Amino acid sequence: MIIGDMIISSLEFPGNVSLVIFTGGCILKCPYCHNPEIIDGGKSVEMDEIIKKIDNSMEFIDSVVITGGEPLIQNEEVKNILRYAKSRGLKTKLDTNGFFVHELEEVMDLLDYVALDIKAPFGKYKEIIGSSIDNEVRKSMESCIKADVYLECRTTFVPYLMEIEDIVEIAKNIDANIYYTLQQFRDKKVLDKKLYGTPIPSRDELKEIAEMIKPFLKHIKIKTAEFGDEIIK
Repeated sequence: MIIGDMIISSLEFPGNVSLVIFTGGCILKCPYCHNPEIIDGGKSVEMDEIIKKIDNSMEFIDSVVITGGEPLIQNEEVKNILRYAKSRGLKTKLDTNGFFVHELEEVMDLLDYVALDIKAPFGKYKEIIGSSIDNEVRKSMESCIKADVYLECRTTFVPYLMEIEDIVEIAKNIDANIYYTLQQFRDKKVLDKKLYGTPIPSRDELKEIAEMIKPFLKHIKIKTAEFGDEIIK
């Protein structure tokens, strides 16, 4: 399997300590990608090494999170990891950009939690990130809603690429049975160097946008480097 890294974190699965596996490879090249070093791959590891890492971490973890890159490029390997994690009594979470609808549906019964990136309003993906995957993302969202899985939708607000009205449009057209998370853009590590120096949205700015979209969504969070996850009530 091609991965970027494996770490233990208390941030990726709220309320749980997780072994987080960063898979290598992604079909997208989002300008603001914060893991650009693994877009084109990573290091090759045997599945036995990943299984051993799960076993050796059991004393500390109660969940496994698979993120990327885009994990579902390596669907069979992801399936094997999730199946093993479940056999050890661990909770499971998958982060995905939503392109691989069929592959997501294939692993849905092995998941407790899906974090789905909503990168732009449906209809503006090509304009904002350069790839027209709107229909697939919508289908992935609908599949998660139908399944017995917790769904978090999340958007990174990048002022250079988006307007506040784009976030409002997203909020009007999505559903998430846990939270819609509005994430703070950071310019410390991005794919498109033109984004360096882009104004970083403040906590107060994100809270203001969150208040604007409350009429459309029941559960909203903002996420900043300074304060982490904050529920907007």
